[in-house]
Amino acid sequence: MTTLSLLAGLALGPVVGLVATLAMDPVMARLPEGETAPKVAASVLTDTPVDDAPARLATWVHYVAGGGSGLLFVGLVSAVQATLGVGVGVALVVSGHAMFALMVGFFALVPLPRASGLPRQRLGPIRRDWALSAAAYVLVAALIVAVATGV
Repeated sequence: MTTLSLLAGLALGPVVGLVATLAMDPVMARLPEGETAPKVAASVLTDTPVDDAPARLATWVHYVAGGGSGLLFVGLVSAVQATLGVGVGVALVVSGHAMFALMVGFFALVPLPRASGLPRQRLGPIRRDWALSAAAYVLVAALIVAVATGV
């Protein structure tokens, strides 16, 4: 059974996150509210309305969070393997579901309610488009880890 060492996980995590974020970008671009999520984060950080949030900060937050999420995902895979004693394939499925729930739940419960300048009718579509974007991220992250570990 292949397992990820701590050092390998630390090296692989940000790469997984960055590549998954880059793969998520075209999905976000095609969705009506897909590109709103990074603006929500920038809005919360600068206390400005979402539509006036600094685009450059939104981009930075998007990629830094994506890289950090890659570390989290690889850490989850390793933790699931160690805790449950399963192979990488099973750990990827379990971790993928957990990561998706964490990404969507965190966004919907922490930055989105704190963002200013959003009418209520936009909140549902923003959550939906973020969930679709997060699904693309997790799928690509899982594929990269699967290839890297030889699953």
